[in-house]
Formats: sequence, structure tokens, C-alpha cells
Amino acid sequence: MPRFDELENELQTLKNDVIRSLSAKRDEIRDTSKANADALAAQIKSAMSELGTILGHEEERIENIISERPIATLASAFALGVVVGAMLGRAR
Repeated sequence: MPRFDELENELQTLKNDVIRSLSAKRDEIRDTSKANADALAAQIKSAMSELGTILGHEEERIENIISERPIATLASAFALGVVVGAMLGRAR
């Protein structure tokens, strides 16, 4: 019977070691994932800021083009509407 108790104690010790190891690995994975998510969020924020700046400059350029050629702009918008309408009509 003492042999069974020793075996049970060894199994319990092994179980505790596995639990500690898995907990440590889980914490390491969580910390790494959080760091990666934070870095990705910072990159996205930077890209969005840059995109906003670029779009701001392009908006001014487009406004200038429209104000310089209002009839050509209106004709282009109409033609684009006709093309999109025709494409949507075929899709049905």
C-alpha cells in the first residue's frame, strides 16, 4: 500500500508542475499578445492620422478643380451616374 501512496504523491506533484508550467505559459502568451495588439493599434492610429492629412490636402485640390471647371465636373458626374446605373441594371 505505501507504494500506491508514493505513486499518488508523484502524480499530484507532476500535476502541480504541469499546472504551474501552463499558467506561466498562458501569462507569457497573454503579455505577448497584449504587446502585439498595442503595437498594432499604434500603427493603425498613425496610419489613420496620415490618411487624414493626405485627404485634407486632396480635398482642397479637388475643390479647386471643381471650382475651375464646374461644367466638366457636372458632365463627368452625370456620365459616371449613367455608367453605374447601367451596371446595376445589368446586375439584376
